Amino acid sequence: MIPMTLKEIARVVGASLSDVRDPQALVTAPSAVDSREVVPGGLFAATVGARVDGHDYAAGAVAGGAVAVLAARPVGVPALVVEDVQLALGLLARHVLERLSPTVIGLTGSVGKTTTKDLLAQVLERHAPTVATDRSFNNELGLPLTVLRADAGTRYLVLEMGAGRKGDLRYLTGLAPPQVGLVLNVGTAHVERMGGGPADVAEAKGELVEALAADGFALLNADDPYVMGMVGRTRAPILLYGRSAKAAVRAEDVRLDERARAAFELVTPSGRARVELGLIGEHQVSNALAAAAVATALGLGVTEIADGLNAARRRSAGRLEIVERPDGITIVNDAYNANPESMRAGLRAAKALAGTRRTVAVLGAMGQQGDASRARHAEMGRLVADLRFDVLIAVGAGDPLAMAKAAQSSSQGVAVHTVEDAAAALRLATALLEPGDVVFVKASSEIGLSTCARALAGA
Repeated sequence: MIPMTLKEIARVVGASLSDVRDPQALVTAPSAVDSREVVPGGLFAATVGARVDGHDYAAGAVAGGAVAVLAARPVGVPALVVEDVQLALGLLARHVLERLSPTVIGLTGSVGKTTTKDLLAQVLERHAPTVATDRSFNNELGLPLTVLRADAGTRYLVLEMGAGRKGDLRYLTGLAPPQVGLVLNVGTAHVERMGGGPADVAEAKGELVEALAADGFALLNADDPYVMGMVGRTRAPILLYGRSAKAAVRAEDVRLDERARAAFELVTPSGRARVELGLIGEHQVSNALAAAAVATALGLGVTEIADGLNAARRRSAGRLEIVERPDGITIVNDAYNANPESMRAGLRAAKALAGTRRTVAVLGAMGQQGDASRARHAEMGRLVADLRFDVLIAVGAGDPLAMAKAAQSSSQGVAVHTVEDAAAALRLATALLEPGDVVFVKASSEIGLSTCARALAGA
């Protein structure tokens, strides 16, 4: 965060000062929307959520070191009062970005955003100071918070951009216009809110490349036909990546080791280098290629890119997070969120990791799947059976029951159990597990299976 006085911030966001004794007091640290994450010298943005009102935590935030509170009403402590806190936070981020000169990299996609962002950040930060989205802070609040972590030394600003509906990316790219835009894929995440089909999702995701200027760079996945359909939607030069022979940045000779970690020959316009990822699952090849494509567009050589990918490790919790228990049981916690594409990839990765060991899948609902939800859950049940998982624990009523029924009706002999919630899943899994098992846990975040996964892992 570049130092700014409260008076200057008030001018930028159109705020009135409340209970402020010193308008020249400097904000020198990043902002936060969680009072527990306030750092001395920062600004606390009091947002109203479904369960809590940040204004109730204003005094505690100031006591914890916040210089002031960005609020929608006076809160009895130094505050910048505005009509819309979210909008004001965005205005502040845009102002700060205009005073800095980092290369802004925006990335979006239905699956793999956070892992790709983490890989890319680890490649770029070896080259120059880099700020990247924390966790999955990729929405109207999270993106400004990331921008406000940048300072005069920041060279690369890596912004994960989520889209729950059409227009979201148009808003986010308005706050932080990207020089480089990366589109990973088009799947079924949020399909219900976008119109019902992948073409609607593609229309929303394509807003990112539409925001690029003619001197920017668009990185498109050559393996995804919906992403390739965005070629005509950007003024920027295009660099294709993928496993397709037409991709300028591509993977050849892809293999999985005994721990289900992918290795491949990375091919770029600057040459070739061997990549050996530390993450499990063949689907990680696409994520790594996406990161490599951005780095290539930014001028990094193939050896430098490969070295960064080889050293990269998982940074975000709940995404194929592996815990080895002392009794030999392996927990694969992929419960941060779920859609058919990510669940399919996770099941395959867990099965590849297990090899000949017994496998248990603890699966809950995948949210926002629209009219096709029941069929998509049934498809996951059939996949569990086809991959020859030994046990399926389906968690919750409704669609998970379709998953259970589909698995049970197969001829592969999977033992199917149904439970009502995450707590029941934990009890049953604890009773069923045997030493040496590999347990894969996944569902949409609202199901609460992340708590189950952590408990199974002993956290």
